[in-house]
Amino acid sequence: MGERRREQSAPARPPRPSPEILKRRAKWTNTGRVRPGWAQTPRPGQRSVWDFPRPPMLAPVRDVVRVEVSGCLVAETRVALQVLETASPPTIYIPPGDVDARTLAPNGISTCCEWKGAAEHFDVAAGGRRSPDAAWAYPDPFPEFAAIRAWLAFHPARVDRCLVGDEAARAQPGGYYGGWVTSDLAGPFKGEPGSQAW
Repeated sequence: MGERRREQSAPARPPRPSPEILKRRAKWTNTGRVRPGWAQTPRPGQRSVWDFPRPPMLAPVRDVVRVEVSGCLVAETRVALQVLETASPPTIYIPPGDVDARTLAPNGISTCCEWKGAAEHFDVAAGGRRSPDAAWAYPDPFPEFAAIRAWLAFHPARVDRCLVGDEAARAQPGGYYGGWVTSDLAGPFKGEPGSQAW
């Protein structure tokens, strides 16, 4: 009796940046190698966002990270990762196991980052309040960001509190980007008036 061969499906190939995305990547002149003259001088214990690299990199967050909506704890983790990119305060990503999934509602919005890939967005509902478009995740990121596949990021301006340790982070200026501004950062930050080309 002949042995039946099992058909194995090839593993899915991770998405690759399109030529258009590669063009968008190439346009950046500020790459973290040289701090521009308008950058603030960091005080002792501060990091300059102008020393962060482009292409961006992932780094661990040493402190406990928490997100709250209407007095409810939506997320809490000791293993958050931050994306560091020239001119921007870090965007913090939390593993899905440390987020209360009951608070997340997919809202059909999708965006594309030239470094991380396609993101899906979520409303966050807790304590009787629904915060539109307050979180996002990359379900199938580009290979360089595979470590944050399906991890959640929260927009500080669209939830009540984002905490790094005991410090409440402020929202990145301008409302578009989701960086967390803390006292250990020196700017100026992308999102401020006149910063579109940063």
